[in-house]
Amino acid sequence: MSKLPLLVIAAGGTGGHMFPAQALAEVMLARGWRVKLSTDARGARYTGGFPAAVEIEQIASATFARGGLLAKALVPLRIAAGTISAAFAMLRDRPDAVIGFGGYPSIPALGAAVLLRLPRMIHEQNGVLGRVNEIFATRVNRVACGTWPTTLPESVEGVHVGNPVRAAVLERAGAGYIAPGDYPMELLVMGGSQGARILSDVVPPAIAGLPMDILRNIRVSHQARDEDATRVSEYYAENGINADVQAFFHDVPRRMSEAQLVISRSGASSIADLTVIGRPSILIPFAAAAGDHQVANAHGLVEAEAAILVRENGATPEALTGLIEMILLDGSAALKMANSALALGKPEAAETLADMIIDLTTQEPSR
Repeated sequence: MSKLPLLVIAAGGTGGHMFPAQALAEVMLARGWRVKLSTDARGARYTGGFPAAVEIEQIASATFARGGLLAKALVPLRIAAGTISAAFAMLRDRPDAVIGFGGYPSIPALGAAVLLRLPRMIHEQNGVLGRVNEIFATRVNRVACGTWPTTLPESVEGVHVGNPVRAAVLERAGAGYIAPGDYPMELLVMGGSQGARILSDVVPPAIAGLPMDILRNIRVSHQARDEDATRVSEYYAENGINADVQAFFHDVPRRMSEAQLVISRSGASSIADLTVIGRPSILIPFAAAAGDHQVANAHGLVEAEAAILVRENGATPEALTGLIEMILLDGSAALKMANSALALGKPEAAETLADMIIDLTTQEPSR
């Protein structure tokens, strides 16, 4: 077996969990560690951007959020089976540390680490602990927080490290911002890794409602769900708006760095990208997010006047038209928003998290 130290990263199957996991994997490989990613089949769909050196281990997991009564009844059994499988894998190839990024697929690896008393920690991306991280917060050695403040159990102390961003985002860190003016401008519309129907419903007519002297300069990159993409693309075309509509953008960092304005959900990864690259935004938090965590995520940007928050129930085309127009007509205010966002960025988050992991393995005994 290789003598290089081994980190097991456990993460669930959404971009919000997988992107920071990927960022940490990139750093740990550069520091001479081996890295394994423990996830389920859904999470494996997001591994295309991970370095080839990362070993992907698919384990059995499940969630109470989907399926019928029988499927929900089988969840504990599937998780238990996954945990036992993960424990045997760790006995064969003992990790020096295990870190969980949340999501039900992270339970087996974290559970096995608890059973085997391995050095372990969690990273919470949002301002409110997710269900899985809430379970493990008192069972790990350290808790790292991506958003500050993060609501934690009374007995738990968190360390604010920020949310790790991928190398592709770091390459655009602090990219020069071209303030809005009477020349071609880019708008980026993002609904998170799952897309967002409300953005597909209200943003196209909001953009179409802009005065023609602004609209003629606009080019839109709009992320829409597969089932919404055709109608969104047709709407833009019918209204003479230059738009690229896709279900998933593989070059978000480039598009964000070229944007004068970003209209987005306020998932943790989106907030991290906005602050590392430094762009003004209109944020429409997902109303059904657990613990209203997307509002908590947006809090820092809104307080710094780097973003405008619009609740879903207030996200009408007319309201958004007014906000977009206000930002694009005041270049100096937009530049101030971009700089305020940049001031909140933590491009060093992945390196800080890596330092914590190494320190955990060398100084702190497991419990």
